[in-house]
Amino acid sequence: MKGNQKDSSGVSMYRPGGKLMIWLILFTSVTYIIYTLKIVSTSRACQYLTFSETILQQRPQKKATTTASAAEAVAGEHEATDLNHVVFGIAASSKLWKKRKEYIKIWYKPKKMRGYVWLDKEVTDAGDHENLPPIRISGDTSSFPYANKKGSRSAIRLSRIVSETLKHLDSDSRESVRWFVMGDDDTVFVTDNLIRVLRKYDHGQMYYIGSLSESHLQNIFFSYGMAYGGGGFAISYPLAVALSKIQDRCIQRYPALYGSDDRIQACMAELGVPLTKEQGFHQYDVYGNLFGLLAAHPVTPFVSMHHLDVVEPIFPNMTRVRSIKKLTTPMKLDSAGLLQQSICYDKYKSWTVSVSWGYAIQVFRGSFSPREMEMPSRTFLNWYKKADYTAYTFNTRPVSRNPCQKPFVFYMSGAKFDKQLNTTVSEYTRHRVPHPACRWEMTNPGGINTIVVYKKPDPHLWDRSPRRNCCRVLQTKRNNTLWINVGVCRAGEVTEVK
Repeated sequence: MKGNQKDSSGVSMYRPGGKLMIWLILFTSVTYIIYTLKIVSTSRACQYLTFSETILQQRPQKKATTTASAAEAVAGEHEATDLNHVVFGIAASSKLWKKRKEYIKIWYKPKKMRGYVWLDKEVTDAGDHENLPPIRISGDTSSFPYANKKGSRSAIRLSRIVSETLKHLDSDSRESVRWFVMGDDDTVFVTDNLIRVLRKYDHGQMYYIGSLSESHLQNIFFSYGMAYGGGGFAISYPLAVALSKIQDRCIQRYPALYGSDDRIQACMAELGVPLTKEQGFHQYDVYGNLFGLLAAHPVTPFVSMHHLDVVEPIFPNMTRVRSIKKLTTPMKLDSAGLLQQSICYDKYKSWTVSVSWGYAIQVFRGSFSPREMEMPSRTFLNWYKKADYTAYTFNTRPVSRNPCQKPFVFYMSGAKFDKQLNTTVSEYTRHRVPHPACRWEMTNPGGINTIVVYKKPDPHLWDRSPRRNCCRVLQTKRNNTLWINVGVCRAGEVTEVK
């Protein structure tokens, strides 16, 4: 056979060509089978992974939905405080309700606000309830001891208003409540400024916010750590809840206290919560004319005023209610700037000008320093009539006896918003009262009949650090009119005595 050959030595040689081909075919076949099985296996695995991926893709969507819901809840919690987060509790008396309710109508807006008036007994419906908060009758307090011979046991009823208001709310209403604000029936709130103050604080913490009396003696007799309810005070929701749990037991321990405010403060002391003072809440424990206080308001939002039946009307020749209504005109245009003082000088005429925006302007002969002008002039009397100026809780200055230093006063007569100029335009008319003769050789402010003030609304005024606005006297050829610009102080602008 050709396959069996011998070499020269006679050894037989075998050619493996046939077997090699067989092994090659077998190897190729096995490789093909393994490769095919691998493809099938991979295909099945891919189908399984595709299904798994579908499931995995659904989980993030579900998680995203949950996260979105949580985000909405967090966003709602961190939403800026507004009037819908506040509930008012107004202390009132049935004897004075017919008269005092007119003050509440000025500031309370039923469609935008929530609150209750708490009376000692039912009153006759005069048909004006749509413009007022709902009326509620306070609970019976006859079981609580009261031992103060100079006071009235109605103080116990009034001290429980916050707790009763909380208990009166249903569960749905409570979810949106952040603050309870207490006031009297003769308290007038500037609610925009109230909200500006409350936004400074975390409503999830315990806060007791208000201010003191203007009378040092009042604060000594009661407490320098007590908020005066007539000026209004605010209690955060967590603190209101804590107060409601202990208040009835707490009241039992203080029968000798005089009023409602000191009872609330006593319970706050037991809870360990101090008073957070905000100067814009005004008790106005004074008599007479508020002009000196309103013309030199501290650099803080004007939040409230009280004792309107005790003091004179804030605008001359008007009723008390009408004068407060008049103040709402500039309040609607620029509530943040209401009653904010600015001081400037007319260097050509040697005048000092003090603007209380939206209320009044004073023009003085000569130069008065800002330090003097920031002090309220004593146009009012202390709550304790035998007390003198040393019994106030702030610095004051006397009404000048020098005939040449008597101010010429201009009261706000109108205000509007000029769309073309994008600014408010307020007009102030001279209050015509006799002025003593002055021998100083300088221009007489008595020749001015009207002052016009331009001021751009500044709703974010209190988002910045406190600073008094600047004013500039504008030169004009009209001798009987003074033009003034009021606004944020420019870079490097300082109120320097000219």
